[in-house]
Amino acid sequence: MQRKTDYLMKITKKQYLKGFFAFVLVLALVRLVFPQVAESKAVASNIVPESASVSLPDLKSACPHRINSVPSYTEAFPDTQGLQITAAQRWGVTPVKNRQDAEARKRELVYIGANPYYHIDPLYSSIPYLVPRAAVLLQDIGSAFFDSLQVKGIPLHRLIVTSVLRSEEDVVKLRRRNGNATEKSCHLYGTTFDICYNRYKTVEDPNGPARRMVRNDTLKWVLSEVLRDMRQQNRCYIKYEVKQGCFHMTVR
Repeated sequence: MQRKTDYLMKITKKQYLKGFFAFVLVLALVRLVFPQVAESKAVASNIVPESASVSLPDLKSACPHRINSVPSYTEAFPDTQGLQITAAQRWGVTPVKNRQDAEARKRELVYIGANPYYHIDPLYSSIPYLVPRAAVLLQDIGSAFFDSLQVKGIPLHRLIVTSVLRSEEDVVKLRRRNGNATEKSCHLYGTTFDICYNRYKTVEDPNGPARRMVRNDTLKWVLSEVLRDMRQQNRCYIKYEVKQGCFHMTVR
């Protein structure tokens, strides 16, 4: 043991440096001949090589609140008139004859003319009433839309409702102007409403600074996410209407 210690103490600085460089040379040769050894260590330690590139979609997926929208509006919201009319007849009221009749149905219908989450467009062929089940659905859609905008850092906007309950008298008048309007409308039952997807109401203080502008397409993407979730929860049927510029939906 003493001899071994004496031998180590006799190693000169020159001999130590020669041994060190020889060891480094051996490691370099091993890495050159077996490159997978170095790669496996990088993976095991979760080290990303400097040469590795990170694509933009990968960066977006790391953000928990990015806008995803839906792959296709027509495929995501395909529910036909036949499907929606069945739900309307199940959950709705007996079709009202006119506006006076609707006023007399207050036990069956809920007035939705004023709400912080959505705006009712001037109505020429319908009146702002829904059955309670549909009124709750519309309220929840508006609330979820607000929540989604907030977590994504987008200024708040209210949805615009363009059509609600139609009386039989409204349907007759509408068909005179629009030959494509169906006589057997889902809107007759108070279960159905239309939400515009190309117009929104900005929420801002009238006496304060103007809010930054947001593209309608961006708001449409967020709205489509909310509606997709509601539909997947089996709360409604939805049809993407291209010509009318709205999402046509019926509670279920």
